[in-house]
Amino acid sequence: MKAEKIRELDEKELASKVKEMEEQLFRLKFQMSMGQMEGLKKYRELKKDRARINTVQRQRQLKAAGEAK
Repeated sequence: MKAEKIRELDEKELASKVKEMEEQLFRLKFQMSMGQMEGLKKYRELKKDRARINTVQRQRQLKAAGEAK
């Protein structure tokens, strides 16, 4: 998912995306521990997407805190 698309989403959508990604990461991690290495690329992409979402959420928090001052 591109950062531009992530920035277009509101807070509720971002939170639901993070939750969904966490579940997918858990399932992929479990599969890889069982010896199925098919999901490695997907696992890496999900981790990067989750990091992008966390970055956008943090930027919004800092912007809101700056405006509150």
